[in-house]
Amino acid sequence: MKRWVRTNTTILFFWWMWGTSVAAEHPLTHGPYAGPGDDIVDFGVQEESNVNRGAGKTDWRCGGFVDLGYSLDFNFPANHLFRNRSTTPRVNELDLNMGGAYVRKDATEQSRWGMEILGHGGQDAKEFGFAVNSPKVGSSDQLRHFGRANVSYVAPVGNGLTIQGGLFNSLIGYDSLYAKDNFSYTRPWGGDDTPYLMFGVNASYPFNERLTGTVFVINGYFHLSHPNDQPSYGGQLSYKATQRLTIKETIYYGPDQSDTAIEFWRFFSDSIAEWKGEAVTIAFEYQIGTERLAVPGTPRIFWTAAQLPIHWRINDPWSVTVRPEFYWDRNGRLTGFEQFVKAVTTTLGYRVPYKRTNTILRLEHRFDESTGVGGGFLKGNEISPGVIGLTGAQRLLIFSAIATFDSP
Repeated sequence: MKRWVRTNTTILFFWWMWGTSVAAEHPLTHGPYAGPGDDIVDFGVQEESNVNRGAGKTDWRCGGFVDLGYSLDFNFPANHLFRNRSTTPRVNELDLNMGGAYVRKDATEQSRWGMEILGHGGQDAKEFGFAVNSPKVGSSDQLRHFGRANVSYVAPVGNGLTIQGGLFNSLIGYDSLYAKDNFSYTRPWGGDDTPYLMFGVNASYPFNERLTGTVFVINGYFHLSHPNDQPSYGGQLSYKATQRLTIKETIYYGPDQSDTAIEFWRFFSDSIAEWKGEAVTIAFEYQIGTERLAVPGTPRIFWTAAQLPIHWRINDPWSVTVRPEFYWDRNGRLTGFEQFVKAVTTTLGYRVPYKRTNTILRLEHRFDESTGVGGGFLKGNEISPGVIGLTGAQRLLIFSAIATFDSP
């Protein structure tokens, strides 16, 4: 822990001194920017753009982004893999982790029909929608290049019932699939092992200004996996307790094995609380999942995760985020290995808005420790053909540059 504190303090000091000189030489003229998570009401799933848009020009918007990252892994694994991860899976090489383009029209009471389609590619688009040891859906190699593809309709019922069908943002989780929309560059363990997207239909209704309820029917926990032909179900309540505090609870219930008997259905709970101040955002997320396996003895398995991201907008271009977390995959159901992971991620961000573009630069330090029967991270060269040794901890220093464009 002392080494971690000294390392992160040195990193933050260096970037602070460098950034102060840059800001003095190149002052921003576009005013305060809206950082990740600061320009939306429904937290966890971010908007495509953090740039102010012109009002009344068109209902349609389009845009794109490019996300480049380099993760320096001090374990130097020969195969360049971040073990057990579906996002930022490669280390010690410069990668296009994600790139994409979208077109979108929001459904409103004035224009009730909406749609969006987003195509993407890169390292983060390869494994994000699959489950460990589960069959894949047909044409999954093509379908994984869709980030969203849906239509929506605001029905004139009470306060407005919004119905959405197709591929849409997951109602589970605080973090987005896209690093540009998150406080930190790398995602937490609980993010990679929960769905980033859902395929099916959902209906959302605001009971009043504080309470909104949503129900959904989807094809399964991970939308690109196909363990059976039965749908899964869930619901969410989002409550704005105060002007600054929002609480959200999401429940998932459905079959995720070939045996679809109800005794083998998966139950999963995702609880989030977020406090948003003028410059500081603090969130807490706790996840817990369980199911009985359809094998002799029908053992009950269990996994749980939690994170506590703290985000501080220092001034217009600069921000700092610290995120402690843990993930316990007691039976290896989600990661494929029985392990308990503890991690701390520290991120320094610098954002440069220019007209309809944003450039986001991040320097991130990440320390992960994994214990348990199957725990550990890859290290060094092969110890036998095709086999790389494991070690209990991993330290990463990550450099990233993200460029985004959004139409008015």
